[in-house]
Amino acid sequence: MNDVSAVYAKEQVMQIRVGYELVYECPQPTPMIVTLSIHQDRAGDIIVPDTMSTDPQVPLTSYIDAFGNKCTRLVAPAGPIRIFADAVVRDSGLPEPVAEDARQVPVEELPPETLMYLLGSRYCETDRLAGFAWGRFGDIIGGWQRVQAVVDFVHNHLRFSYAEARPTRTALDAFTEGKAVCRDFAHLSITLCRALNIPTRYCTGYLGDIGVPPDPAPMDFSAWFEVFLDGRWYTFDARHNTPRIGRIVIARGRDASDVAITSTFGPHQLTQFKVWTDEVREET
Repeated sequence: MNDVSAVYAKEQVMQIRVGYELVYECPQPTPMIVTLSIHQDRAGDIIVPDTMSTDPQVPLTSYIDAFGNKCTRLVAPAGPIRIFADAVVRDSGLPEPVAEDARQVPVEELPPETLMYLLGSRYCETDRLAGFAWGRFGDIIGGWQRVQAVVDFVHNHLRFSYAEARPTRTALDAFTEGKAVCRDFAHLSITLCRALNIPTRYCTGYLGDIGVPPDPAPMDFSAWFEVFLDGRWYTFDARHNTPRIGRIVIARGRDASDVAITSTFGPHQLTQFKVWTDEVREET
């Protein structure tokens, strides 16, 4: 980084307040796994920790899953339980990097840990969309340009519709129906990139309206994806299709099934759901 870039980056540093409040109603004691902690990759940026609390209080135990995500186990008592956290995170304040010259790594040269992200998964049917992927994008120079072509296609092909969301929609369903929420944009992009031999992983986390016009809709957790090009992972987002400021990862996996915010082992009802992501001023 040159001196000018260093000064610019320093001047852009910001703080972001993030958090959530979820209320579940359970008819009987119900084990739960909650994946809502800020990813350990951002541990050095955390100013106020996102310590999970519950009301009523119950014992919480944490572990790191196979994808490197922090998960929390608890047993919700019969009746309502509130799960909540409030944190402050330091961020560069800069948009995500663009590397138009980043090359696609040949499969035989890929690191072993990336290979799982070439395969089909619960929501990403690579075998069903491989023919379309190669027919549409096969002639594009491999690497950043090919991924961006996929993102442009998905961004234009799908219509965002929160009211028509459903948890069973796969990448092929979204491709066929033409409607989606952010996870469907991610799943279809992931499927097409994997079909083109580009390792691609699903991400979930916080994304506020920083540097863009405010969205009047209630906040939700966001979904996007990362591709492995030229020896590192890069962020793409087919719903918004532009580099964003202040994206904070919670979890990564093959698709949404690996990073569900809660996995509940018994009957339950989600009765309240709040998420916030807001820029705050640093103290001087």
